[in-house]
Amino acid sequence: MTELTTNNPFRRRHAAFALFSALLFGISAPVAKLLLQTITPQLLAGLLYIGSGLGLTVLWLARRHNRVQAPLTRNALPWLCGAIAFGGVLAPLLLMLGLSRTPASAASLLLSLEGVFTALLAWFVFRENFDRRIALGMLAILAGGAVLSWQGSLAWGSVLGPLTIVAATLCWAVDNNLTQKVSAGDPVQIAAVKGVAAGSVNLAIALWLGASLPAWPRLGAGLLVGFVSYGLSLVFFILALRHLGTARTAAYFSTAPFIGAVVAIAVFHEPVTRWLLLSGALMALGVWLHLMERHEHEHAHETLEHEHLHMHDEHHRHLHAPGDPPGEPHSHPHRHEPLVHIHAHYPDIHHRHGH
Repeated sequence: MTELTTNNPFRRRHAAFALFSALLFGISAPVAKLLLQTITPQLLAGLLYIGSGLGLTVLWLARRHNRVQAPLTRNALPWLCGAIAFGGVLAPLLLMLGLSRTPASAASLLLSLEGVFTALLAWFVFRENFDRRIALGMLAILAGGAVLSWQGSLAWGSVLGPLTIVAATLCWAVDNNLTQKVSAGDPVQIAAVKGVAAGSVNLAIALWLGASLPAWPRLGAGLLVGFVSYGLSLVFFILALRHLGTARTAAYFSTAPFIGAVVAIAVFHEPVTRWLLLSGALMALGVWLHLMERHEHEHAHETLEHEHLHMHDEHHRHLHAPGDPPGEPHSHPHRHEPLVHIHAHYPDIHHRHGH
């Protein structure tokens, strides 16, 4: 048994991946508000996802000959297909049905349940570890999102509408947890596939409902925003999933609505309300609780064979074959031998052990 240093300079960078993902996604809200003046919500969703998928596909093709990240493998396909089915097909359909039967005041509040369901599935189905600090941090961030969504009163409409929106958030939560299973692979490739799939579904729904494509300037704006705020955001989200686990990544990402509200103040000169300030305080508390986490104990690594981008650290002390790429970081199939040691860690792709 060995004891490793706990002063890891990369731990905070992994949280930065999730927060930057939330930033990129959050800034899309005020831009989308402008585009919604002439584009229907379902059509805009399709353009944003398609812009994400097409832009990332071009990026992936441009760099495929200088591959650094691990490509998707056959073993990853069931997880990825499941993520696409739940997050790219079922969730948009359910959300469309739910929004048509649910007042906006209730719909915006219900959509915050995605973070709740993501954490619950990660903790109790996929056995991701958590403690009191992490649970309190998650509650604070989600409470901040609920405060931000509060519009002074709630109108629920029929029972079917809210239940359908809840089902959509559950599908996205399943998507998040399944995506974590393939997060060792190339995040650009994964996000490109998910973007094309989700975009195709949403565009098909919008065109079926009678929508027509906008003029080129707004069409191009929608695709560009999709590439940046959906595509690149998802790339950083997947990187965070790889290093932080699902629940912690979802918690950080749940700050995106607050970021969007702050950007809207600058763009539309919207007022700074007491609800916004309270929401910001709650989210800041939650993020602080997560950043201050120190999960450290003796744990065992079983034999594991996989491929992902890595450097030769305490967890990667393996030999190389003649064809393996030189330099670091690099990606190639490698084997982890059994190991017992102590150090601070997250539930990343190497630390999915019991407690």
